[in-house]
Amino acid sequence: MRSAHGLGMVRAIVLAALLSAWAQASCWAQTEPQAAEHQVKAAFLYKFLGFVEWPPQSFERADSPLVIGVLGADALAEELVAMVAARTAGGHPVEARKIRRGDSLAELHVLFVGRTDSAALPGLLGSTKGRSLLTVTESDEALAYGSTINFVVVDNKVRFDVALGPAEQRNLKISSRLLAVARKVLPNPS
Repeated sequence: MRSAHGLGMVRAIVLAALLSAWAQASCWAQTEPQAAEHQVKAAFLYKFLGFVEWPPQSFERADSPLVIGVLGADALAEELVAMVAARTAGGHPVEARKIRRGDSLAELHVLFVGRTDSAALPGLLGSTKGRSLLTVTESDEALAYGSTINFVVVDNKVRFDVALGPAEQRNLKISSRLLAVARKVLPNPS
């Protein structure tokens, strides 16, 4: 009787260990792609800098930094800050900052708005019209609200769509090389 009971205990312990290992692996599998997604999006944000031209008056001086602000995506912001340290784009040092709602956008050249702040998109993007600010988002309705570039995930790959109207309204020139690799390019409606 004791050996059957002992065998049952061993089975219970093995089963518990297997369930624990499965739960950990399942949790890792769910968070790892999200971490990889943040890394890919951060790399895209940095790479976009080489394919967008801002008007000269967007910079106080010739050596002024090109500043990327990240709102509503703290993990992506941290990844980007580390990625751009000591890097340049278009002859400008690159800086990345985590910003919060209500912070000034005056010094920014790129504004990334994460999914967690997508409810604020209409007002936020409306307030950036007329400024030479590249707006990048990751929400389904973002291009309709005036975003210039919107990330989408297709077949587990990060892709992006580009809207030329907002780019033109903001006096930004987007390279045809960037447009060639976009998933979709929305023409300027005018």
